[in-house]
Amino acid sequence: MASPDRSTRTVSSAHHRRVNPTTQSRLVEHVDRVADQHPPIDLAGVDYTIADPVQLAQRFGPALTYMARVELEVERNVLELNQLLPEPPEIDRRFYTDVWLPQETRHGVILDHLQVLLGFPRSTPDIRSVSFRLKLLGHLGKRAAIQDISRMLYYLTGMATERSAVLAYNALHDGLLNLGEQAAASTIIAPIRRQEPGHFAYYQIAAGGLWAQLMPWQQWLVRRLRTRTFAPVGAGTAEQQADFGSVMRSLDVSIGDQELRSFARQIAKVESELLWATHQGLDAPAYVINALRRAKEASLTRLHCDSRAAE
Repeated sequence: MASPDRSTRTVSSAHHRRVNPTTQSRLVEHVDRVADQHPPIDLAGVDYTIADPVQLAQRFGPALTYMARVELEVERNVLELNQLLPEPPEIDRRFYTDVWLPQETRHGVILDHLQVLLGFPRSTPDIRSVSFRLKLLGHLGKRAAIQDISRMLYYLTGMATERSAVLAYNALHDGLLNLGEQAAASTIIAPIRRQEPGHFAYYQIAAGGLWAQLMPWQQWLVRRLRTRTFAPVGAGTAEQQADFGSVMRSLDVSIGDQELRSFARQIAKVESELLWATHQGLDAPAYVINALRRAKEASLTRLHCDSRAAE
């Protein structure tokens, strides 16, 4: 999708009042750069050559399937954002509609085709459902003070999601090279992982700017809601939670408790620094560690049940 003409990249005065001018300038500059330098991946440059389909399917098939679904579900994520943020800053809307959505959707299309070539069914992402909780927050968000809380939660979720994606794609890229799958590593995973840090940077800039503007009661509520609602990316159901645990195990990020805590620290680093700056020596927020641990345990339980059923 072509980026909008620069002459149209304006922000209404109503939206300006809710974004710190310095933050606003940085966000506009960042989105301009990402849109110009990282258009959706050209399908003509993708090489689907597979050296050993059976080995690749056994080692990373479920991870590819999960990632494809999550990437394709950004269409629903935009619907959710339209409900959650009834009057967002225009730069937010431009970012998730004109930059993030087309990039991520293309990632999903490419990954989905790859996993189909490995013998897995085509992905069936949920691109329409919007939860009652988000609709309620959106209704309350007609008040600017509440919508700012929702925006902060959006940025925090975006940071954790994109950081998780970067770590996952790094591990998958190395794993593909170890299997001798050079084409998939260099023309699929490498281009995808190059685009994820730009998304993370947007959320980081936006979160830092907004957090400093929130009143103490808003910050308290953000912490409270974040503690209660954090979930791994794409893991909205018990089955998906187990799927996420399986992805972590296949990518070797949750072999033991030390690896799991390291993963939690990396995906929540900026969040910890913003929300919990007064908690000296914090390993990682307990809600992040516990959510990852539950996903791991769910995947192990399912593996055990499948093994017993096969006996």
